Amino acid sequence: MTFLRNTLNVIRRELRIWVRRPIYVVGMVFVMAFCTIFYLSFLKDGVPSDVPIAVVDLDRSSTSRNFCQQLDATQLGKVVYYDDFASARADLQGGRVTSLCLIPEGFNRDIQSQRQPTMSFYVNGLYFLGGSLAWKDLLTMINLTSGAVQRQVLRMKGVDENEIMGLLRPVDVDVHQIGNATMNYGAYLANMMIPGMLQMVIVIILIYSLGTELKYGTSRHLLQVAGDDIYTALLGKLILYTVSFTVIGWSVEVLLYKWMGFPLAGSLAEMLLASFLLVLASESVAVLIIGCVPVCRFALSIGALYSVLGLSLTGFTLPVEAMPLGLRGLTMMYPLRYFYEIYVHVGIFDNPFGEWYMYVVALLAFCFLPFFVMGRLKKAYVNLDYARN
Repeated sequence: MTFLRNTLNVIRRELRIWVRRPIYVVGMVFVMAFCTIFYLSFLKDGVPSDVPIAVVDLDRSSTSRNFCQQLDATQLGKVVYYDDFASARADLQGGRVTSLCLIPEGFNRDIQSQRQPTMSFYVNGLYFLGGSLAWKDLLTMINLTSGAVQRQVLRMKGVDENEIMGLLRPVDVDVHQIGNATMNYGAYLANMMIPGMLQMVIVIILIYSLGTELKYGTSRHLLQVAGDDIYTALLGKLILYTVSFTVIGWSVEVLLYKWMGFPLAGSLAEMLLASFLLVLASESVAVLIIGCVPVCRFALSIGALYSVLGLSLTGFTLPVEAMPLGLRGLTMMYPLRYFYEIYVHVGIFDNPFGEWYMYVVALLAFCFLPFFVMGRLKKAYVNLDYARN
């Protein structure tokens, strides 16, 4: 009963802190709400559209005009015409357009004479998503234009239509987009970016909560309320954060898969379990960091760096197998990595629990990390012999 009473006292104390310092509620609720709205509205149409592509048409022939019209008709591209290369290049360097296509003079004449004209592309690599998609669009259109020209030449030579298609496309590709048939970039990115932001918020908020006890010299009072038991003190704090972050994480999962209709082959309950385990594992990492470095500002810096790198090392943008050997081991340090593996097995392939239980075990293993630093954290709370500023 004493343990339960002390735990409830810590919970009441933490609630009073939340009332006096709204930064906790703002950091948990409003930051996650902003991130969720941002990522879901950024690609609300599924794929980017009307990406500005600069075109300098020096040929002004029917072939070049048809190419520009076809490029402008695509969902992605929006052609912006320029009279000279210098002004188009200035806008490309200034970020007003994502790419530049230069159609040389004599383009149509060289095609008719089979002299293989050169069309120049310039892509701004600083805008990774827009630049890469514009490059893909331009490359597709030039291949289609090349195929159309070849087909016209073969028709003039009297070649049968079936033979023409066999020459132009000897291998017919049958593509199946598993788990995201519509190529919805929102579904592709939001599934991991929003949980990644949740992991970051958990680590930073919890480090700040535990670190400010040292910064403001209130750690001894916390231990006094907890009956001089660091485990009771930590449990009382973590109960509130666990419940709050779990509700936030579950709300995100329901929003993604029920309201937004993102692809989910498996059960929503399994994803809710993964989200709950992600919360527990992220909290454990935060306790480990503040326990190893019981200085608020240093621990926050380490936690922020750790969380930001986790978005890159998860493996959803670049497969882990394609990373340098030295980085592959670092991916095991991030709970988001195992959350992503669970999402692949559940959300995409609907595999049975036996196929992904090891990732559940890995997330649960993170929960043992705080036990390695509890003694050091209690010593810091009692002695207050660490820098507070």
